[in-house]
Amino acid sequence: MNVYDTANRLAKEIKESEEYTGYKKLKDILMGNPETKKKIEDFEKLRYELQLMQYTGEEKDEEKNKKLQEMYAMLVQDHQIKEYFDLEVKFNVMIADVNKIIAEAIKDAL
Repeated sequence: MNVYDTANRLAKEIKESEEYTGYKKLKDILMGNPETKKKIEDFEKLRYELQLMQYTGEEKDEEKNKKLQEMYAMLVQDHQIKEYFDLEVKFNVMIADVNKIIAEAIKDAL
């Protein structure tokens, strides 16, 4: 068995998974609406900034954190956006699980 063949098969199965297809389909729909796309991108940009601050050890910005929470509360009032965020989490959990399985299998060599 060739590890590259297995990796390609895994990639194909991920792309065919319910987690991926549902997330991708809804993302395409939402990103097709310029207003919705901007709202989501603004939210994701702020979320990324706060995560980066956390990873780099910068002091927590309570104002930005509050703004992020307010943006999220506003966005999830839209049923499709809430479903998009839920599907995003589901997809990310699957990818994290796959990464964990691989890491566990090779941990003795690291």
